[in-house]
Amino acid sequence: MEDAKPNSVSAALAAHIREGIAAAGGWVPFDRFMHLALYTPGLGYYARDSRQFGWMPASGSDFVTAPELSPLFGRALAVQVRQGLDAARSDEVWEFGAGSGALAAQLLDALGERVRRYTIIDVSGALRARQQQRLATFGERVAWIDRLPETMHGVVVGNEVLDAMPARLLAFDGTGWSERGVAVHEGAFMFADRPTDERPPYDGPFAPGSVTEVHPQARAFVATLAERLQRGLALFIDYGFPEAEYYHPQRTGGTLMCHRAHRVDADPLVDVGDKDITVHVDFTGIALTAQEAGMDVAGYTSQGRFLLNCGIAQLLEEATLAERGAAQKLINEHEMGELFKVIALSRGIEIDPVGFSIGDRIHRL
Repeated sequence: MEDAKPNSVSAALAAHIREGIAAAGGWVPFDRFMHLALYTPGLGYYARDSRQFGWMPASGSDFVTAPELSPLFGRALAVQVRQGLDAARSDEVWEFGAGSGALAAQLLDALGERVRRYTIIDVSGALRARQQQRLATFGERVAWIDRLPETMHGVVVGNEVLDAMPARLLAFDGTGWSERGVAVHEGAFMFADRPTDERPPYDGPFAPGSVTEVHPQARAFVATLAERLQRGLALFIDYGFPEAEYYHPQRTGGTLMCHRAHRVDADPLVDVGDKDITVHVDFTGIALTAQEAGMDVAGYTSQGRFLLNCGIAQLLEEATLAERGAAQKLINEHEMGELFKVIALSRGIEIDPVGFSIGDRIHRL
């Protein structure tokens, strides 16, 4: 690991993680390391007062999300949210991982009084403070909670939330699988493998030397949500693939990556706490978990197709040239339009969701 300044937050976080590894016997699974790096209170990447979201590195940000790129993202998404609210006979929206609050502001502006209560669930106290400042004009319509209520009715939204859930790493040596975790050597973090009975959910084939991810935390989250959402629609937007693409034999390095200053690298053990750590979403796993827990998969498609189905082309007609240029990144296949997918999960409602009316890909999950 690169040396951090002795008194920096990154150095304090690294020391905290080293203590945790020592207490665990010298090794922790990667999902535990990822959780500590991202969410340790006051120290983790998402748990301290730093700016993650923004257009350019000059802003001090590390990456940009769709709501930050263009308000048309939220306005188009609002079309699907409204339909979901109508089907659920509800006026409540829940958002997980609300980031800067940009998407919440866009949805509240677009939906107006159709939303009586907008509830945000975010594990980051630092981000919550920024959201509260940004959304102050909406008054008591916006609330923050630390855990899910026992029952929910309405629409759930999560933009780039599943990718930030810690994942486990598996490594294949040509004959068997090991779990890849993190140890410490001479004060530096290093990968270390241990035998495991765990396997990817896909039969392969896998090339010797392959490393990939499994997602027990993301699947547990979906299962819990399925228990609580009694009547409504859940929409998750994120980068990822169906199972056959996720575990394709040519994807030998998995999908683990880091973001810093709008650049990407593949070493999560360096500059811990100063950059995002993320994995792509296995949408087949999400769909199967939801079905096993009693939900229906109501739609699955690319972000570009979803936004077009929701009327973003008509919104572009009224936009300025600069606004059109920014919004094109949301739908172009070589930008976010194809890499990002949208999955809709429903329970207790009858709905033919407009966002998937053309180009639904459920058959590919």
